[in-house]
Amino acid sequence: MPRLPKPQERHLPEQTLIVDNGSYTMKAGFATSSPSLEDCHIIPNCIARDRAKRIWVGAHLEKCNDFGEIAFRRPVEKGYVVNWEAEKAVWDSTFIENGGKLKCNPQDTNLILTESPNTPTALQTNCDQMVFEEYEFASYSRFLGPSLNAYNDIPRFFDDPPRDMSLGASPAECLLVVDSGFSHTTVTPLFHGKPIQQAIRRLDIGGKFLTNYLKELVSIRHYNMLDETHLINEVKEAICFVSEDFKRDLERTWKGASGRQKKTVKGDDDIVVDYVLPDYNAHKQGYTRPHDPSLSAKMKKIGALAGAGEAVEEFMTLGNERFTVPELLFNPNDVGLRQPGIPETVLQSMSSVPTGLWPAMLANILAVGGNSRIKGYMERLESEIRQLAPAECIVRVARPPDPIKSTWLGGALFAENRAAMKSVQVTRQEYQEHGSGWLAKVFSGAIAR
Repeated sequence: MPRLPKPQERHLPEQTLIVDNGSYTMKAGFATSSPSLEDCHIIPNCIARDRAKRIWVGAHLEKCNDFGEIAFRRPVEKGYVVNWEAEKAVWDSTFIENGGKLKCNPQDTNLILTESPNTPTALQTNCDQMVFEEYEFASYSRFLGPSLNAYNDIPRFFDDPPRDMSLGASPAECLLVVDSGFSHTTVTPLFHGKPIQQAIRRLDIGGKFLTNYLKELVSIRHYNMLDETHLINEVKEAICFVSEDFKRDLERTWKGASGRQKKTVKGDDDIVVDYVLPDYNAHKQGYTRPHDPSLSAKMKKIGALAGAGEAVEEFMTLGNERFTVPELLFNPNDVGLRQPGIPETVLQSMSSVPTGLWPAMLANILAVGGNSRIKGYMERLESEIRQLAPAECIVRVARPPDPIKSTWLGGALFAENRAAMKSVQVTRQEYQEHGSGWLAKVFSGAIAR
């Protein structure tokens, strides 16, 4: 029997680029010897066109001053990269072109890239081709975005004794990641950093869905905002909160018929706020202020009290919109979506996990993604999961200091361990020899290295 040739030693470049390719923003940065959140850059993952027909790509959008009626083209839809033409424009402006925030030579760079759970095989193949054939990165690995969170210092988030970082980047033993981002929400149980595939669950509600719902409510009750997606997204981030008692707050903001007004309860005015709309011509940003129910405020709004040359102040009075919009994360049935809310989705996920892991999973629930920053989200999530979970299980829910950059930081900590990284990185030469199907087996762990 002929002797098999000795496998060649795989040499990886020193520079490693970690890219968390999200639907709304791309979180990217180079791995360092001591990674921190400051090493991560948040770049808009879109191509935008303003009303002056000017095109803004990726990070260039930060220089735009007029967001009125701005239109967006996003390469990532429903969590998956479906438009590589647009994605390539964003990547080129960031990684290739002169002046790019993270300009590098791909042939001398390792790439760690995130993807959403259950990404279709055809889209994974497209991604492999772009990375190795278009950009020619030296080596590359694909991770499920939530799984990289396991390499963070998880005990510190739960006020437990911190992990011994001198041991290198070892993943948390049991972790349940609730990732609520722009396009969807996923629940991913992790065991030693590896996802339990059959237990992954998805809810088709994210920040985009909430913004569109608020846009419809505002367009019906106040101004036509159907073309003002960027503005309404800012309004959502500024004023929305998750209610502890939805029925109570709905009752407090109900105006009723004029003949049978309900009695005012102390604290009702805390919910109703005014949002002063931005004036892009004067470079004035929008802001929130306490609601002013006086007649003078209403007259000023319609311009009756505006002096000569004084700009009319336009604002919206927002009441139950503040909490009915994020309520969809917990009760999608409110808009006819036949899916369970996040707490029920967590328990559905747990039903596919071995019972012996339940206590460890429920005691280590990590909430990441932009929606986790909504006021009241964490308290409501923990409260409702505790009501549904077995009585003997302790339920703890934590949020990283920066839930948006958390996935990227986990990837940067993983990249510190060169031996572990070498075991999952696939070189361009290996891709050319074995093809994309072999890559998928390596990334899933089916092929040990």
